[in-house]
Amino acid sequence: MNLVVNGDAESGPGGSAQPVGSVVGWKIAEGAPALVAYSLGGGYPGPRDPGPPQRGSRFFSGGNSPRTILVQDIALPVAGIDEGRVRYELAAWLGGYATQEDGAMLSVELRDAAGTPLALSVLGPVAAGERKSRTALLERRAAAAVPPGSRTARLRLVLTRTGGGTSNDGYADGISLTLTTTAASATATGRQR
Repeated sequence: MNLVVNGDAESGPGGSAQPVGSVVGWKIAEGAPALVAYSLGGGYPGPRDPGPPQRGSRFFSGGNSPRTILVQDIALPVAGIDEGRVRYELAAWLGGYATQEDGAMLSVELRDAAGTPLALSVLGPVAAGERKSRTALLERRAAAAVPPGSRTARLRLVLTRTGGGTSNDGYADGISLTLTTTAASATATGRQR
């Protein structure tokens, strides 16, 4: 199950290239994001451009700010974490516009009850060369064990304009954080082979 709220930019205001003042499930920490419709045109990613195969109607962009940052804090279910039996996977479709190096970076920081960071995974940005100088979103994934003591996950989506112009063409969609629990090991349950 995806723990991310509105990781697909489908909820709340948006649909154009105009920045929005709030994003459902996310806190705007810097800049002003836009939730752009794939049908908008004008050079933005469209339904036929490389991107999520099961895409909805919208994606995240950086709006017109040089840097836009969205943050989401997620409470983790405790079962199995302190026994070292839980793994996480962070996934997202990240990209940009044509030959420009504007990009998106997504990170997850797992924290203990006091807010102390215990683990970090970072995805992106996806460079223009990786996109073959096309407007596109490419899938990126990272997976690791959830450290014992982890209680929250902080997602941070950073959309950055690196070139000229006024549009921040860092794009993101299909953001997910999932947990899987493995069976207890033989030594953990007192059995030996």
